Amino acid sequence: MGSIKKIFGKLKSNASCCKEGQKQHHALCKIAIVGSPNVGKSVIFGRLTGTYVTVSNYPGTTVEVTRGKAKIGEVEFEVTDTPGMYAFFSITEEERVARRILMEESPDIVLHVIDGKNFERMLPLTLQLLEADLPVILVLNIIDEAEKVGMKIDLGVLEKELKVPVVATVGTTGKGMDILKGKIEAFVSGGACGRRPREIQGLLPVSPLEAKLAQQTARAVRHKDTTDIFQMSLETIELLLKNEYNVSKRSIALLLLQEDDEIIPKVRSSEPQVFDEIRRVVDEVKNFCHEPVSYVISLQRQQEASRIAGISVEHLPVGQFPFRERLSRLMIHPVTGLPILLLILYYGLYKFVGEFGAGIVVDFIETDIFERHINPWITRILTASIPWQVLRDLFVGEYGVITLGVRYAVALILPIVTTFFIAFAVIEDTGYLPRLALLIDRLFKKIGLTGRAVIPMVLGLGCDTMATMVTRTLPTKRERIIATLLLALAIPCSAQLGVILSLLEGNPAGLWVWVGVLSLVFLLVGFLSSMVLPGEAPSFYMEIPPLRLPKLSNVLIKTLTRVQWYFAEIFPMFVLASVIIWLGQLMGLFDIAVRFLEYPVRWIGLPDKAAVAFLFGFFRRDYGVAGLYDIKQSGLLSGNQVVVACVALTLFLPCVAQFLMNVKERGLRAGVFMSVFVLFISFTVAFLVNLALVTFGVNL
Repeated sequence: MGSIKKIFGKLKSNASCCKEGQKQHHALCKIAIVGSPNVGKSVIFGRLTGTYVTVSNYPGTTVEVTRGKAKIGEVEFEVTDTPGMYAFFSITEEERVARRILMEESPDIVLHVIDGKNFERMLPLTLQLLEADLPVILVLNIIDEAEKVGMKIDLGVLEKELKVPVVATVGTTGKGMDILKGKIEAFVSGGACGRRPREIQGLLPVSPLEAKLAQQTARAVRHKDTTDIFQMSLETIELLLKNEYNVSKRSIALLLLQEDDEIIPKVRSSEPQVFDEIRRVVDEVKNFCHEPVSYVISLQRQQEASRIAGISVEHLPVGQFPFRERLSRLMIHPVTGLPILLLILYYGLYKFVGEFGAGIVVDFIETDIFERHINPWITRILTASIPWQVLRDLFVGEYGVITLGVRYAVALILPIVTTFFIAFAVIEDTGYLPRLALLIDRLFKKIGLTGRAVIPMVLGLGCDTMATMVTRTLPTKRERIIATLLLALAIPCSAQLGVILSLLEGNPAGLWVWVGVLSLVFLLVGFLSSMVLPGEAPSFYMEIPPLRLPKLSNVLIKTLTRVQWYFAEIFPMFVLASVIIWLGQLMGLFDIAVRFLEYPVRWIGLPDKAAVAFLFGFFRRDYGVAGLYDIKQSGLLSGNQVVVACVALTLFLPCVAQFLMNVKERGLRAGVFMSVFVLFISFTVAFLVNLALVTFGVNL
C-alpha cells in the first residue's frame, strides 16, 4: 500500500485569513471543542466560558450539546462542547452529532483536546480534522499525567509536523489556559473568524477527463496496483464531487470509500449526476481490498501518527508507576477489581445511601418533621376550614396530596436521591466509571453488551427514564434493545433502591437474597436476549482518564443540579398520582384495580394490602416501594414477605415515564411487549423465591 503522504496528501495550514473590509459571516466567532470522551473537554469548556452555559438536545436527537459564551481579548466567542468522538467516520449517535456540528455550523476555530498521556492513540483524529481542512488548534490536556509517566512531548516538533498551533494544558488547574487563549487570539488576528462562506458551485456534468480517470482507477483495481489504488480512487472521487460540504473534498472522498451511512445519502442527493460513477469507484476499491476499507485507512493513519509520535515524544525513565496508576490497574484487574467494586457498593450505596440517607435522614424528616408537626398542623387547618370530608381527603386523607404525595416526595425520596447523587458525583469525578466499564466488559459481552453499557446502567440507578435515553449512545440496535429491556426489568432507580435498602436494613441475609435474585435475572434475561436477537458480537473501546481526588465544589454543583432536575420531575408526578388515586377512589376504579392485583399478590405470599403498593408502583416505582415501606412500618410484613415484595416491586412494571420513553426509543410494539414481559417475570420470579423460602424452611 502506498505511503501515507500519497494516500492522504500533504497536511496544509488550516487558518483562513480575512481580507480587509471583508463582510463577516458570523455575528460571533465560533469555537468547537472536539475530542474523545474523558479527555477533559468539558473542563476546558468551563475554563473558557465560566458558568453561563446552556445545555440542549441537538435537533432531531437526544444527544446533549453544551454551548456558552467566552470573551478572549476583545473578541466574543460562541463556544460549543461537542459530544465525544473517536473518528470522523462516525459510528455512534454522539459522533454523528459532533461531525454535523463541524460540517454544518462551520466553526472558525476547532480545539481538538486530547489526553497527553494517550497522545499517539488520539492523534489519528487530529489527522482527520486536518484532512477535512478545519482550522485546528491541538490541545494536549492532562499533560501533568503524561509527565508523571516519563513522557516529554516536543510541542515545536509537533507544530512543525502538523502545521497547526499546539498547546499543553492541565484543565483542572488552569495551567496553559493563558497560552491557549493567546493562540486563539493569534488565530483571530490572522483572520480565522468571520471567514467568507464557501461558494457552492453549480452541478456540472462529468467531463471526459474525469471519466477517463475513473476508467484508469478501475483498471488499477483490476491489475491489483496496490501502490496507487487508494490515491487514484481518492483523486477520482474528488474530481467528481462538484458541491461544497464545508469540509475538504478529500475528507468526503475518504468517508465515501468507507461507506459512511450519513455521507452516502448526502452525496447521492446533492450529486445525482455523478453518484453512479462514485459508487462504481467505491465498489471497485471495496472488492479489491481483502480487509474492510475503513480498517486499511485507519491503519495508515495510525502509522502516520506513530511516525509523528516517534519524533516528537521522548520517554524518560521513571522509577516506578505512581500510586494512582497502580491503583488504576488494580481496579480493572478481574481478581482485585471485584472486591474494590463491592467495597464501593457497600460504603457508597448500602452504608451512605441506604443507612444514612434512607435511614437516619428519612426517619428524621418523616417522623420528627412531618408526623409530629406538618401533618397534624395541616390536618387541623383543613378540618377547620373545609367542611366536606371528600374534599379534605384530597389533601390530608390516607392518600392525600400533602399527607401522602408531598410526604413521599420530600421525606422519603428527596433524602435518598440527594445522597445517591452525592455518591455518584464522587465516583464520577474520581474517574472510576470508565474503569468499571473495562472491568465488566467481558461479563457484559456474554449478555450481548459491552462495557460501554455500564454508563446507562449506572445512570439507571439514578433515573431509569434518563438512562433509557442514554442507550442511544450504544452503537448497535441490538445493544440498545437489550439495555432498554434490562433497565425496565432489573435496575432500580435511586429512590426505589434507597427505600429497598431501608426495608432490608438489619436483614443482611434478605439483602443478599434480593441482590442474588436480581443479578441472576439480569444475567439470564440478558443472555437469552442476546441469543434471540440477531446481530454481531459487540466491540468495545473507551478512553481511561486519570484517577483524581474529587473536588468538593464539583461534587456539590453536580449534586445540586441533578437534585433540582430530579425533584422538578418527581414532585409534580407525586402530586398528580395522589390526585389520580383520589379520583380513582371516588369513582371506584381504585378499589377495582386493587382487588384485581390482590390475586397475584396472594399468589406470591403477600397480604392483600400490598396490592396498593403495586398499584402505586404503576405510577412510579419509587412511589410503590414507598407504600411498601408504610406497610412494613405497620407490622404487616414478615422478613420473608419483605424480601419477596422487594424482589417483585424491583422487577415490576416500569413507571409511566419510563414506559413512554421506551415507546419513544424502541417503538410502540417493543414498548408494550417489554412491559408485558416484565410484568410476567416479576410475579413469576417472586413466586419462585417465596416457594423456595417456604420449601426449605428459611426465615429471613
